[in-house]
Amino acid sequence: PPMALTGYPAPARDRRTYRRPGLRHGSDARMRLPFIPRQEKFFDLFVEDAQNVLAGARMLQELFRSYDHRERLAGELRDAEHRGDQLSHDIGQRLATTFITPFDREDIHQLISRLDDIIDYIEEVADTCVLYHIEAPTAAAGDQAEIIVKQCEEIVRALEKLHSFKDVQAHWIEIHRLENEGDRISRKAVAELFMNGADPVTVIKWKDVYALLEAAVDAC
Repeated sequence: PPMALTGYPAPARDRRTYRRPGLRHGSDARMRLPFIPRQEKFFDLFVEDAQNVLAGARMLQELFRSYDHRERLAGELRDAEHRGDQLSHDIGQRLATTFITPFDREDIHQLISRLDDIIDYIEEVADTCVLYHIEAPTAAAGDQAEIIVKQCEEIVRALEKLHSFKDVQAHWIEIHRLENEGDRISRKAVAELFMNGADPVTVIKWKDVYALLEAAVDAC
């Protein structure tokens, strides 16, 4: 499964030194360039991207709560997934044209990729429920959707603090705790499919849905 959004990205250097022509090498000869501000807009875009993922998670939760409206909500989730793609593109474009970035470029690419993975899995859950003609949700599916919402809320809170790189560890710890809880729900749900004597087609359908829900949980 995709990597979880954990760890601290290393801040990028935002100072450079140069040597004035004609001066000898030494402490007096070395001059510092004026401070070049980092592109703070990146942090706003990270939060906006995460908020879009959270909105998608809440739509999925609503889909399982109001299942009669699943086709409409699945369509809205497709729109959210497309918006996520556009935000990822915008961040990538800004990254390509920015000299000083908030932190390492590779870490930024990884961050937006993980956010994209989450919204992709969420949208795929909804789409699969419609395509498979699943007639009613299970309690386990609703519980998994709630886990994903809580994880996404923690992601938003963490990214809102990312500009200072302070006090984010508690959010990653909670995301990991929720991931473990989601894994337990998923294993129990799959086991119940076999214990309750469901027909093979139903088992196959729900195994696919549970696998996608677990992938979304693991991607957070």
